[in-house]
Amino acid sequence: MDYSGIIGKAAMAIPPSGIRKFFDIAAEMKDCISLGVGEPDFITPAAFSQGAIRSLDEGKTQYTSNSGLKELRVAISKYLADFIETEYDPDSEILITVGASEAIDIALRMLIDPGDEILVPMPSYVSYAPCVSLCGGTPIAIDCKAENMFKLTPEELEAVITPKTKALILPYPNNPTGAVMEREYLEAIAPVLRKNNIIVLSDEIYGELTYGEKHVSIAEIEGMRDLTIILSGFSKAFAMTGWRVGYVAAPKEMLSVMRKIHQYAIMCAPTASQYAALAALEHSFAHNFKEVNEMRRQYNERRIYLVDRLNAMGLDCFEPRGAFYAFPCVASTGMDGEQFAEKLLYGEKVAVVPGSAFGASGKNFVRISYAYAIRNIAKALDKIEKFLSELKN
Repeated sequence: MDYSGIIGKAAMAIPPSGIRKFFDIAAEMKDCISLGVGEPDFITPAAFSQGAIRSLDEGKTQYTSNSGLKELRVAISKYLADFIETEYDPDSEILITVGASEAIDIALRMLIDPGDEILVPMPSYVSYAPCVSLCGGTPIAIDCKAENMFKLTPEELEAVITPKTKALILPYPNNPTGAVMEREYLEAIAPVLRKNNIIVLSDEIYGELTYGEKHVSIAEIEGMRDLTIILSGFSKAFAMTGWRVGYVAAPKEMLSVMRKIHQYAIMCAPTASQYAALAALEHSFAHNFKEVNEMRRQYNERRIYLVDRLNAMGLDCFEPRGAFYAFPCVASTGMDGEQFAEKLLYGEKVAVVPGSAFGASGKNFVRISYAYAIRNIAKALDKIEKFLSELKN
């Protein structure tokens, strides 16, 4: 049967994920070492999981409210007041979602009318542009540059704004580059956003994973709270990817509409997972975020080791200051990222992700995750070094 006239044009037009191609090959390849997955290698700390186990033992298996467990929303409100020094009302300004992925989706659906332009700094997470397109909007890429450490500059922002611009996705700390936007850089773009009344979807899922300066949210910048939707969750810093718990924090006028979309599409996030997230925060408050800090310490150790070795072997890599990715340039090999990743995969059985999967500006780069035990990173780097040596010969 010919389904070409049945399947929606927007859905047909979106490309498959550039990440999955290499994952699928690597999964079938014996003895392959993958440095491609954007997922913590840590098991969810037992104290967090106990929250879900207790909820099941106590028979708490019904729906929660559409907004999510009240206790969890209160805990997130307390957390945000401390972490980003910005207060949100747990009743009207916080919504629990199925991961930060749902948060992105419902925020875009709330905002976009057909033809609206949504600005997306590139390279960035693969889902943003397709989600914009599926909502009837037009994603507009802003190509960020390695010489600016992949930060968004006010000049780059100003250059792409049109009367159709509705919002900016601000993905920092960044996947895939590891770039961060420190306070002074956020303060530099804020006047442009305020002048043009542009809403910011601030994806802060890696906010706890910074190395050096503490994470700053654009919601903290003067005049920006009312223009900002914070998208975050427990997947990365709390090692809870499979639990699928995220949240939105936003002014009540926008959040009330997102809640309606969430009601019809999802109903509520999984109940047991919400209790696990609540336990994660309560335990972390009581123990000074011991588990989160220890995981970040290990990521930092891996980060330093990985970046030092990449630069030593001639793959120019700027210092990532957040998340758990390095983004080395492979142009010195005479190949682009796609060619490099493919030859490395088949030649040495090491999987990395081509930078082009994250936008055209990533063409000459590859993403390497350091969410792996350092012994596995070392083994993979030995193979990459061998691969580079054979290229020279």
